[in-house]
Amino acid sequence: MTSREKVVLAYSGGLDTSVILKWLINEGYDVICFVGNVGQKEDFDAVENNALYEGRYLLGTALARPVLARSQIEIAAQTGATAVSHGSTGKGNDQVRFELTYYALNPDIEVISPWKDRQFLDQFKGRQDLLDYAEEWDIPVTASKKRPFSEDENLMHISHEAGILEDPGHRPEESVFSHTKALKETPDEEALVEITFANGLPVKVVNLNDGTEKTDPLELFIYLNELGSEHSVGRLDMVENRFIGIKSRGVYETPAGTILWAAHRDLEGIAMDKEVMHLRDSLIPKFSELIYNGLWFSPEMDFIMSAFKKSQEAIDGAVTLSLFKGNATPVGRESPTSLYDQDFSSMEVEGGFDALDSKGFINIHAIRLKAHNFVLKKRKPFEWRKEAADG
Repeated sequence: MTSREKVVLAYSGGLDTSVILKWLINEGYDVICFVGNVGQKEDFDAVENNALYEGRYLLGTALARPVLARSQIEIAAQTGATAVSHGSTGKGNDQVRFELTYYALNPDIEVISPWKDRQFLDQFKGRQDLLDYAEEWDIPVTASKKRPFSEDENLMHISHEAGILEDPGHRPEESVFSHTKALKETPDEEALVEITFANGLPVKVVNLNDGTEKTDPLELFIYLNELGSEHSVGRLDMVENRFIGIKSRGVYETPAGTILWAAHRDLEGIAMDKEVMHLRDSLIPKFSELIYNGLWFSPEMDFIMSAFKKSQEAIDGAVTLSLFKGNATPVGRESPTSLYDQDFSSMEVEGGFDALDSKGFINIHAIRLKAHNFVLKKRKPFEWRKEAADG
């Protein structure tokens, strides 16, 4: 290592990165602290002085990491730094998300990951060693025993994990939650909101109760976070599979993301072609896995994103949702690109659909089932029914 080599540290102002900052300095590095504003409720002045998967999780944390890592690489290029660093542990997902993004954007960058460095691990066995080091070097930290778990916050969500939450049977105390009200404290009247989309993107939110309207993307998202928080929308408690093979318990609050997801999926029901929807949905597990595993900047992500963007063409319209006691429930929708024909669907009128055509439709689809039945009988004439019933 050359004297005073520059390194860009992803700095949060918490215990781990505050200690890592001082440790890197003591190791001879010239450290540039990078603090990313991804919508978290943060005292950025104080930070400067210290120098959101698997069908359920809306990937708030995973979405923020490539944003931060990309900015680190940009700052490294601007400042002539040859290395980047982060405070993620060797057991979690974030180390992968940061480092895969680093290498995807700058294959030659040096990555300093203290929680995978033998010298650092020998010095810091646990939380108390970090606190002792902070005290020794007069590092101001806010870590305490009042909230004995880890949190990560951005515009999309806040996550709570580790510490007392590592026991999957332990119900989180209400004090854990900071972005959503307790159900018993939510209003006894629903909030009705109308969300308008253009090509699959939310462009307007109207509160039908009081007339509040938001069209700016950031203001729209912040407002839905506020409404969702008021009605306790977006809580999730789950055990998930980390990329490295370890299961972990996470408690999440994602108000706006949950509301927008419900509205968007509902609008697709009226405006998206059936086969396109089914094909797109088949890609969602892989898409979510790529985000979760830190592969945002990958060729497979480029491929999937191009397909998703194509699927959102003409997904236009508005969805009305009821926000009430933890639920975001679509109660109405309209679309200028609707594929829904009320006459075709009606049970009351024929509507141009000849019901007799269904007879041939069913007969054609039954051919395969009849053939399967024939094979079963031919294979074991007297036992096929029992075997088929037993699976």
